[in-house]
Amino acid sequence: MRPKVLIPVAAVVVAAGIAAWMANGSFTTIAAGPSAVGDFMPEEIERILQHSPLGPPPSDPTNAVADQPAAATLGQAVFYDPRFSKTGKSSCASCHDPRRGLGDGKAMPDGFPVDRNVPTLWNVAYGRWFFWDGRSDSLWSQALKPLENPRELGGSRQALVHLIRNDARLRPMYEAVFGAMPEPEATTVDRVFANVGKSIEAYERRLLSRRAPFDVFVEGLRSGDPTKLDALSTSAQRGLKIFVGKGNCRLCHSGPGFTDGEFHNLGIPPARGGPTPFRYDAIPELMKDPFNGKGDYSDDREAGTRKLDYLVHLPDSWGQVKTPGLRNVAKTGPYMHQGQFKTLAEVVDFYSRLQGVLQAGHHERTILLPLFLDVAEMAALVNFLESLTDESIDPALLRPPE
Repeated sequence: MRPKVLIPVAAVVVAAGIAAWMANGSFTTIAAGPSAVGDFMPEEIERILQHSPLGPPPSDPTNAVADQPAAATLGQAVFYDPRFSKTGKSSCASCHDPRRGLGDGKAMPDGFPVDRNVPTLWNVAYGRWFFWDGRSDSLWSQALKPLENPRELGGSRQALVHLIRNDARLRPMYEAVFGAMPEPEATTVDRVFANVGKSIEAYERRLLSRRAPFDVFVEGLRSGDPTKLDALSTSAQRGLKIFVGKGNCRLCHSGPGFTDGEFHNLGIPPARGGPTPFRYDAIPELMKDPFNGKGDYSDDREAGTRKLDYLVHLPDSWGQVKTPGLRNVAKTGPYMHQGQFKTLAEVVDFYSRLQGVLQAGHHERTILLPLFLDVAEMAALVNFLESLTDESIDPALLRPPE
């Protein structure tokens, strides 16, 4: 989690102790030690305050209906409707299951020939790039790809338009947002398809997690309220100190969303297949996507163009994957782009020792050095990550709309 230029090597880990801790799965057995609140240095408190509160999602100028409730209701209906898949048995919610942290709880999906872990949809509205490799520049254009991908839902835009046009429930919902359903011509099919993606974005922008115990603790730091300071256990506070201190986890997991929104190659061994280009191949794919932010279906092509004009296709992007946010991370395992690690304990152990890390090649950047955390420090860091859990949400958003 630390860049080479910043990392002082910590204590050496006893391998047997780590194995016992990871196998135990219970962190209450680790001695908590004295309260860490008084141990925070002023610069650490300043860093902590940068992680909370999480404000409202940024706007998406390429989607004029991104924050319209009627569009969100249509998108929610499509999200849970299996009729948009080729088999008629799978929907977006099949992989982004509300019961499994808006993921699927698996390393890689069962029943789909997909070689990447399903990302959670919690707080997806804050993203700048989408998919592990960032091959979409908006949430609405991302939503379109699984609908047609033969390795996922495998439907078609023609069948989608036909279904909405002839469905007594969906057509009025569509027309309430986008106006009268156009005649079924090739150009209008693409327009309706894009509009459905925009409605799915409007729904997914409402899947927000913004007030975890950590946020309450930060409120306590700001106000001095001792009750709010008690929102984090002593162990979680010690983990927070590591996160913003010697671990420097915030280098990539920055800001209130705990992500820089960018791409890095960590040298994690693949769980299936060999090393892949990821971001390197995704940039050309994004630039030629007709549904990108500068394309004909964007509601603000100028804004989309400004965003895409910053992209540079460099060899250094080979093998890079997007930094995930950490809110609700305790509920969204397995972890990494192919689900290589089942538990947070395994993730922390990897960053502590970097055992098995691949050597850099193809111009990837190596940004890590081992932390050598001891057992108590690793347990504390996991306890802190667990304090980022807040799944409170209107349950009506986690099922088909009534």
